[in-house]
Amino acid sequence: MRRRPFSRLVLALTATAILLPALVLVVWSLAGRWPWPELLPERWSLRTARELFFGSASLPRLLLSSTLLAGGTALLSTAAALLTARAAALYPIPGKGLVRFCGLLPLLIPGTVFAMGIHLTLLRLGLTDTAAGVLLVHVVAAAPYAMAIMEDVTAAVGGGLEEQAAVLGAPPLRAFCSASLPQLLPGILSSMSMAFTISYSQYFSTLIVGGGRVRTLALVLVPYIQGGDRSLASVYAVAFTAWALAVFFLFECLIRRREKGGDGTWN
Repeated sequence: MRRRPFSRLVLALTATAILLPALVLVVWSLAGRWPWPELLPERWSLRTARELFFGSASLPRLLLSSTLLAGGTALLSTAAALLTARAAALYPIPGKGLVRFCGLLPLLIPGTVFAMGIHLTLLRLGLTDTAAGVLLVHVVAAAPYAMAIMEDVTAAVGGGLEEQAAVLGAPPLRAFCSASLPQLLPGILSSMSMAFTISYSQYFSTLIVGGGRVRTLALVLVPYIQGGDRSLASVYAVAFTAWALAVFFLFECLIRRREKGGDGTWN
């Protein structure tokens, strides 16, 4: 079926609204001087590229630290969400509503208030200015989103397949891995993608708890934006967005690959 002209127009306007600002960022990242109201920069410069790879905030190190931190957050928050969702959906435990409510509590507290409050607790535990403390804060921030995804997926899959595997003699762990896990994988990957995004974009909590010692790409990007250096802010913004899109593409490929293998195998 052909798209209607109105749908094509909306699609074209949406694509323009997304791609045009990205193009402006790319131009700004290479601009040496771009005064108003010139349409193009008067002078081009590679200063931003030198700063990006050879400056005090080296891009490879920032990408590595950001990816490790966000990846750890994705794994831990999704694991906690999976266990909580299975307990709430498959077992007759009392207080399920209270468990769900407690899981969503971080969403009800402003991020700045949460970061300041948990910073005092982490001070007593000796976890401030450490990657472990930042990881803990990111997991708390990402867990509600992971739980919301995993609860729906777990309820849709149910426990019937595991019960059939148990009837055939499979132990509990093998029944879960062979019967339920393949069906849960798209939801698990979606949950990890969401948790990765939440952690990857955290700024204030990383600054407060990490004390500036735990450096991520978001932590370096924001000061350049606030400082008014548009060229450096743009080049870091391009790197930040491009890496996030690359991770999204990876998760999307894994999900599509899993969906094509509907029999529980990866094709």
